[in-house]
Amino acid sequence: MTQIPDKLYFKIGEVAALLQLKTHVLRYWETEFTVLQPVKSSSNQRLYRRKDVETALLIKELLYQQGFTIAGARKKIQSDKQLGLPLEKSISADEILPEIISDLRRLRSYLDRQSSE
Repeated sequence: MTQIPDKLYFKIGEVAALLQLKTHVLRYWETEFTVLQPVKSSSNQRLYRRKDVETALLIKELLYQQGFTIAGARKKIQSDKQLGLPLEKSISADEILPEIISDLRRLRSYLDRQSSE
């Protein structure tokens, strides 16, 4: 997982380096995702807040790891926002599957003990 430095503002080059993207990709995402809105300095330089960096990380995850289209990612982010869900990275099946399997094994063991009594 990408560690975001503890800063108030990040320049676009810093965010691009952090996300391993080109700056033009971030500028394009700003036009496609209304939730990604860095503030502009008096010299018209983009300044990303921590929540903007987290949103960009989420967008990258949806597009590159989960295979969403831009329209699909936009729709997912909007629906999560309307439901009041935090905008954060989704958990992949690979991350949660071991926990589910462990829970199911414990449940089966419990049921086996109950049926033998």
